[in-house]
Amino acid sequence: MTKVVQYGCGKMSVYTMRYVIEKGGKIVGAFDIDKSKHGHDISTLMGGEKYGVTIQGVEEFENFLLKKKPDIVIVTTMSLIEDVKDALLICAKCGVNAITTCEEAFFPANSNPKVFKKIDKLAKETGCTICGSGYQDVFWGNLITVLAGATQSIKKIRGKSSYNVEDYGIALARAHGAGLTLKEFDEQVASVDKISDEERQKVINSGKYLPSYMWNVNGWLASQLGLHIKRQYQTCVPQIAKSKIFSSTLNMTIPKGNATGMSAVVTTETEEGITLETECIGKVYDKTEFDCNDWTIEGEPSTRVVIEKPSTVELTCATVVNRIPDVIAAPAGYYTTEKMIKNEFRKKI
Repeated sequence: MTKVVQYGCGKMSVYTMRYVIEKGGKIVGAFDIDKSKHGHDISTLMGGEKYGVTIQGVEEFENFLLKKKPDIVIVTTMSLIEDVKDALLICAKCGVNAITTCEEAFFPANSNPKVFKKIDKLAKETGCTICGSGYQDVFWGNLITVLAGATQSIKKIRGKSSYNVEDYGIALARAHGAGLTLKEFDEQVASVDKISDEERQKVINSGKYLPSYMWNVNGWLASQLGLHIKRQYQTCVPQIAKSKIFSSTLNMTIPKGNATGMSAVVTTETEEGITLETECIGKVYDKTEFDCNDWTIEGEPSTRVVIEKPSTVELTCATVVNRIPDVIAAPAGYYTTEKMIKNEFRKKI
């Protein structure tokens, strides 16, 4: 029986913990920064009968790992690797495998090599594996490279995906600029990418770059497809409220004309002449909007795949749980999923 620790007891954990249990795994510990959750059984999140595991404070996390030695930790907290590095470094220090839904953690070498190398070094020393996974592992990653395998020649890969930031918690909503005035958005979000390639690389090397999700996805795709990147850049523009809209995650009404989120377009030029052009739109949805995943491979032949209304949260969590055996079996270090086998359904983990 795979022993799993849940780190971060928010919206995503409701699914990850239940999915682990349903696939024969055992939740042996749960941790969160929110003191109001401490001492409560995890069933208060999942529903159902009392499970027998209470949520603890994160200050107890390291000692717990050293004593209990679980098989793996699922980290479902923040979107930037700088914000999850402490949890991942504790896992690495204790020699415990970890998988995280942190979007940047999917392929952090191209956005924060400083943190990536630090975690990789420590994990190799203690013999554990750290990685990022989730929705992008399948729907922005392996789905696309499998389609590429049915293509004779490729000129461009274009991708577009949208999601409701309300489904993922306050950290993600803020990272997308939701609620900001357009002036604030330009200063806090868009201005990051109004720099030269050389300046951008300096920021990346310093560990202070703020990548959009597709930044890391393009790096992942290029790696799995064997492409060599010449240049990569991104542009972030606000999604603007057409009328006032309430955000339950931010607990505020976003005025008409303010940002509800952002669209980020990442362009990657390669030595092989193949261009990757990907866009992710994350915003507070109005009642008429829904998630969509739309990818086109332009070449011989050209292929388009559109997935309307994907259950993005559930798909994210199921992907993470199905990946658990792959992480446990992977080589030590920070081992990104493009090096692993394609995603598989697991009846048991």
